[in-house]
Amino acid sequence: MMPVLAMTSPPGVDSLTDLPLTPGQPLFRSRLLLGGFLPAGTSALTLLSLEPGSGFVEQSPMTGMAQWRHERRLTDAGTGCKVTDTLEFEPKILPDVTAALIRMFFDHRHRRLRRMFGQMP
Repeated sequence: MMPVLAMTSPPGVDSLTDLPLTPGQPLFRSRLLLGGFLPAGTSALTLLSLEPGSGFVEQSPMTGMAQWRHERRLTDAGTGCKVTDTLEFEPKILPDVTAALIRMFFDHRHRRLRRMFGQMP
């Protein structure tokens, strides 16, 4: 299934832990691609914190957003792991459409994680 929105990363970067982190400073500029190919903006991917195995807090300047904050937490769930994404964002235009696209984007990401790592019992 084609993603609703894809984000690019620099060649050779497979994980955020591949990059040196200075909290609050952009790691790289990512292109945002609707449907995986149509340019829809950019993001200066900026982490406030990264705790491998526990999660991260991202607060990135992004085209189309007055504000964007994404917190991901990983918690032990017995025989697996629970992923919780908390988003705070303020679109510059079309807030309802933007919220629907973001919901589809994260639903897609979570489906991919379930396919890669399995569904919790």
